[in-house]
This record gives sequence, C-alpha cells and structure tokens, in this order.
Amino acid sequence: MTAITDAYFLEVIARMEALRQSLAEPMAKAARVICAAARSDRRVYIFGTGHSHMLAEEVHYRAGGLAITIPVLVGSAMLHEGAVISSVYERTEGLVRPVLERYRMERGDVLIIASNSGVNAAPTEAADYGREIGATVIAITSLAYSTAIANGRRRLADLADIVFDNGLPPGDALVDLPGSDIKVGPASTAIGATLLNAIFAEVAARLSDEGDPPVYRSANMPGARDINQALVSKYRPRNPHL
Repeated sequence: MTAITDAYFLEVIARMEALRQSLAEPMAKAARVICAAARSDRRVYIFGTGHSHMLAEEVHYRAGGLAITIPVLVGSAMLHEGAVISSVYERTEGLVRPVLERYRMERGDVLIIASNSGVNAAPTEAADYGREIGATVIAITSLAYSTAIANGRRRLADLADIVFDNGLPPGDALVDLPGSDIKVGPASTAIGATLLNAIFAEVAARLSDEGDPPVYRSANMPGARDINQALVSKYRPRNPHL
C-alpha cells in the first residue's frame, strides 16, 4: 500500500477501536431501546440526507439485518436526483415534516438520524418530530463538527435521547495530502454503518434468547426464500420500501 492508503486504514482502524470503548454505554442503551421496540412490535426508522442517507439504505432488507428497520428515503435529499439540490434541501426549514408524516411513525418507535455536521434543518427538525410523537431519537453525528460550525444554530446532538459521537473532525476527511492543505478520506459512512450493524447484531442476539429474531437471510442461502417472504409479509404493511 502507498503511504496515503496506509494512513487512511490506520486512521479508520484506530478510530473504530476508540469508539468501541467510548460508545459502549450509548450502544448498550440503544440496544435496550430497540429490543423493547421489537418486543412491542414497533419499528426502527433511519433518516439522513446527502451521504448520510446511505446509512438508511445500509440496514434496509439487508442479509443479516433486522426486518424491523425502515429507511426514510427522500429523493430530493439524496444524491441521485441532484447533489446540489440535496444540499439545499437539507438546509431548508419545513420540508422534512411532511415526509416523515407519510411513514406513520408511532409512539414507542425508534428514529435514528444520521448527520455528520449535525446542524442542518432537516436532521434537527426530524429530531423535533420524533420527540413530538413519542419516539426515541438516536443521533449519529460529530460533536466536534457541530460545535465548530453551529454559530447559534441548534444541534442534533442536543435534541436526541441517545447520541453517538463518531469522533470525526470538522469536514470528515482524515488524511492530509502532502504539500497541500487538502484533506481526503472521509469516514463518517464507514463508521456510521459499523455502529448500526454492531447495535443491530446485539439486538438480534438478545431477541434470539426469546425465539427466532426477525433477521433477513441472504437470498443465496438455503431456506432464505421462505424466511424472507414471511418477514416481508409481516413488515410490509408499515414499510413502504419492501
């Protein structure tokens, strides 16, 4: 590997190991909350804008993942319909509430909001909505980033019931390019996906003590078709993306 490649790997690995320890308590709390939601036939919604929306897709209909997860997917807030307009959308007040209302969230549900910067209108208003309906709000964000750029704006971290500080610096990128002031190698997606999958794996393990947890199998594995069809039939009425 080149020095830059090696530097990025080492940065991500070191940060992952640090977070495994520093976030142990909030991860355990999140696992308890999500287990309680699953036992009460509630759902876990995941919302993000820009690149953060990929965390919602990461856990949707995923082999080895929980069927109780529902991605909140807003085309104009993602990247495929226009990256520039998505940046405008996430900063515009009043746009996210009508979208969230379509998902019919209920008291006792869990709403996970991913926003690395943690100060834009869409994630903070999503947190407001989650709290109003009685959902537990979980944030995945960078405290260093939101603190540096808030300038009086509300922070997602201050609105959530459980906060995962991903420990990343303002701007996300981790590696300095030699001879310049440019930094490359963003890590918020890799770290966010790891956090979510670790928590959901813990939830599945706890639910397995009470019977078969609602976990999707890879379509290429024996018995997957029948298992996955049963899960889809059960969870499709509240998941518009199945």
